[in-house]
Amino acid sequence: SLRKLEEMELRQERDDLLAEQDELEKLLASPARQRTRLKRDLNALRKEYAEDTELGRRRTTIAEAVPAVEFSMDAMIEKEPVTVILSQRGWIRGARGHVALDGDFKFKEGDGPAFAIHAQTTDKLLLACDNGRFYTLGADKLPSARGFGEPVRTMVDIDADAQIVALIACKPEMKLMLASSAGKGFVAEAEELLAETRKGRAVMSVKPGIKLAVARDIPEGHDHVAVVGENRKLVIFSIEELPVLAKGQGVTLQRYRDGGLSDATTFVLEEGLSWKMGGESGRVRTEPDMKLWKVARGAAGRLPPTGFPKDNRF
Repeated sequence: SLRKLEEMELRQERDDLLAEQDELEKLLASPARQRTRLKRDLNALRKEYAEDTELGRRRTTIAEAVPAVEFSMDAMIEKEPVTVILSQRGWIRGARGHVALDGDFKFKEGDGPAFAIHAQTTDKLLLACDNGRFYTLGADKLPSARGFGEPVRTMVDIDADAQIVALIACKPEMKLMLASSAGKGFVAEAEELLAETRKGRAVMSVKPGIKLAVARDIPEGHDHVAVVGENRKLVIFSIEELPVLAKGQGVTLQRYRDGGLSDATTFVLEEGLSWKMGGESGRVRTEPDMKLWKVARGAAGRLPPTGFPKDNRF
């Protein structure tokens, strides 16, 4: 009957458990039995997981690591032209496309234009301040030009008493000429000035009372530097006389008895020196022969050509 079969199965299970219990008790009581049992189990594992078995063969290979691929989030930015407008009070915005830099941009009451440049959304923008620090903004992150923009100080930590002296779209291999109000300066690689944080990067070392006066990109082929002082003296020297530095004070560009540096620029000596005539006409005058003003770096200089702007700026 079914009950008889169930009873037989239960008796068999009990006998098996008792036999297993007896075996385990003997194993616990005998170190020799334990060693024998370990050897037997290890041999069984060795046969099952040996190198020549399906379970034991190596499934991964040892090889030289593949070189890591560097990835920049900038590669995800769509390249589009943009016009960057910065106001006198530090409000910044970006207009789509390259619009006229002297266009009729709207500003808040009491504010006005300070800088306007053409760039690409993939560019990094350099903000040079008169305290010698440089700050970096992504051209793709600018607020729309439909409004007045946003205060640039909400994007980077510019000191309250610092003034922005230049806005530059950083390009590969671009070089900048930096000059202080004390008449010292140097050449810097633009990409070396990019800052990774809101606090910016200290580039030009300035003492109390001294400010960064000029931060200007050096176009390809420019071979000479022109410096004019507040004393209206002009000197011209080879750009090769300027060191290329990442930071510091630089070298003396012009010697002054009184006052300091007013402006500085670079140009091609054989093409002459150009400057804006002033007024709303936008006319530019070029003096073709500037060899009379060409001296060694650090000289005092002489009065500029007739017609040079009265504000002593190029």
